[in-house]
Amino acid sequence: MAAPKNRRSVFLGRLPLPERTFITDALRTETVGGVLLLAAAVIALVWANTPLRGGYAEIRDFHLGPGSLGLHLSVQHWTAEGLLAVFFFVAGIELKRELVAGELRDPKAAVLPVVAAVCGMAVPALVYFSVASSGGGSLRGWAVPTATDIAFALAVLAVIGTALPSALRAFLLTLAVVDDLFAILIIAVFFTSKLNFAALGFAVLGLAVFWLLLRKGVRGWYVYVPLALVIWALMYNSGVHSTIAGVAMGLMLRCVRHPGERRSPGEHLEHLVRPLSAGLAVPLFALFSAGVTISGGALSDIFRKPETLGVVLGLVLGKTIGVFGGTWLAARFTRAELNPDLKWPDVFAVASLAGIGFTVSLLIGELAFGTNPLLADEVKAAVLVGSLIAAVCAATLLKLRDNKYKKLCAEEDRDEDQDGIPDVYEQGKPEYHLRMAAILEAKAAEHRRLAEVASGRTTGDDGPA
Repeated sequence: MAAPKNRRSVFLGRLPLPERTFITDALRTETVGGVLLLAAAVIALVWANTPLRGGYAEIRDFHLGPGSLGLHLSVQHWTAEGLLAVFFFVAGIELKRELVAGELRDPKAAVLPVVAAVCGMAVPALVYFSVASSGGGSLRGWAVPTATDIAFALAVLAVIGTALPSALRAFLLTLAVVDDLFAILIIAVFFTSKLNFAALGFAVLGLAVFWLLLRKGVRGWYVYVPLALVIWALMYNSGVHSTIAGVAMGLMLRCVRHPGERRSPGEHLEHLVRPLSAGLAVPLFALFSAGVTISGGALSDIFRKPETLGVVLGLVLGKTIGVFGGTWLAARFTRAELNPDLKWPDVFAVASLAGIGFTVSLLIGELAFGTNPLLADEVKAAVLVGSLIAAVCAATLLKLRDNKYKKLCAEEDRDEDQDGIPDVYEQGKPEYHLRMAAILEAKAAEHRRLAEVASGRTTGDDGPA
């Protein structure tokens, strides 16, 4: 039998299986997704503030798509309306999993993150409203500082908080999922201007067919992908933001495992789609949304204009006060209790981390000030500055808490008597105290001998010099 010929690699062709597995697994981690998002935002800022900014604007504003279907959109709109629907589809699956198998399944356990998320959205909105109204600014941007970016927040926590309790990540994830839910409701209710009831009706009918096929156990991407595209297009033409279609389909998936299943359909699809969301959809959205022109004067204007100052203060102060205050109020006045593994300084650090409002805040900023491109760019710059300040503050607080837990872990792992059992598990046993006394006496005798050697009275065990 002839040996198979070596296949030459094709540029941008199919990757070898080990490489493809490595890349997709990496994209499923919060750290890599957050780094790609940050890299895309930095590239956009550099590109938009160099002599090449004309090319950036041309690509961003280039229109393509079938106009007869109402989908002749710019590249920026395709990323915000189309690709971001993939991100919200994954967010919908995460929300469904939390509702049926996570923290939100038990109403008593759900009270804490739900109240924290609600207060973490209400207080930033109030901060923005107060600053904007007192300065005579537009109130349309009240919702901009209310959102938390899951990818960025979890990435910072993963990089900084290596020794922090796992309960802290669970708290942040649940908080961010609930935050996303309310952000989706805000987009659907407050940023839908004109409704095309015919398109909306057919979109709802398409969602019903999607749900029915799932319940009947129909399988095959060739069934669901075309149907999902039709639902998305109808939702876009209805006047409701098209990302709502992604959330709705994500919520319809079953996230409870049946006997014999290694993964539920929701978990399986999330596993498949998350690399696409983290590696393509969200970075491309950031690339064509974060490219605002920033100069020294523009940066100073952020802290002078009421709209932009309201966004920065809402993200940095409003989020921290709202999330921490809501958590404390829920623990104080309801039956909800803080996880025993967490301390209040941990919650405060996570509350400041919630001020990173990148992806959804940029989207809401576009929706709120779409008719005023100059103000929309200034609000985007405020989102970037506020998120950066929140990230630096949160990273500092998390690092302090991480060092604290590292010291506690080192103390728990200490084994002075070298018997293979950490001392913390033996401190109540009499034999442990006898061993420790012998060790301390031996160390004291060694110190005395070294002191005598240093004083010149003896050179050790071999007698006088």
